[in-house]
Amino acid sequence: MSGIDFQCRAPTRHYACVRELNGVVVVVVGATGGLGSALTAELRSRGAVVLGAGRHGPDIVADLRDSHAGDAIVRGALGTQGRLDGVINAAGIVAFGDLVVTDPAVIEELFLTNALGPLWLARAVLPTLAESKGFFATISGVVAEQSLANLVPYCASKAAISHAIPGLRREARRLGVHVADFRPPHTETGLTGRAIAGSAPSFGPGLDPAAVARRMVDAIEANEPELAAAAFA
Repeated sequence: MSGIDFQCRAPTRHYACVRELNGVVVVVVGATGGLGSALTAELRSRGAVVLGAGRHGPDIVADLRDSHAGDAIVRGALGTQGRLDGVINAAGIVAFGDLVVTDPAVIEELFLTNALGPLWLARAVLPTLAESKGFFATISGVVAEQSLANLVPYCASKAAISHAIPGLRREARRLGVHVADFRPPHTETGLTGRAIAGSAPSFGPGLDPAAVARRMVDAIEANEPELAAAAFA
């Protein structure tokens, strides 16, 4: 499979190389969610071909709780587009409540989707992304930086994948694949209304998903390794 050349077009504020997104094939996992749909729209506005992946598609059926989800994504992208240049994991679930009253099955579900799932995904897609010198990005969120009461298992699951990314980045660098971790603050994605357990407290107004997506796609173009919560201010 031939890849779109990754070239240094012009210097940016922080990094010397800019990734061209026009014509690249990107799979967004969780593309039907509030942030996933915003990322899909932003990527398409820059010329990328975007395939949405999730439990119900829309383009590729892939459940992060399944260790073979990444294989399905690779097959779907190569089968329809003949290439895969980038994968963004925008999928995630949340649960609320004190740890002592949280069902162990809920804790397991949080770690399957938010921590193990992205690791399984990366393991499966990195060899194919290496062929196009592509990128892999995941969204851990501000809770990876600060654990909150009534969100302990959720915060722990997001911190787990965020902590894994720097090491994965070093491994992937040998393959020519760029790996990034994004940690935006509370964003109006509707996720809190879809909690798998408990009820969300009042968080106050969140960030605009379109603005968050735009900042993340800017970072992908600039090959920034991470965006801490403060980067979205």
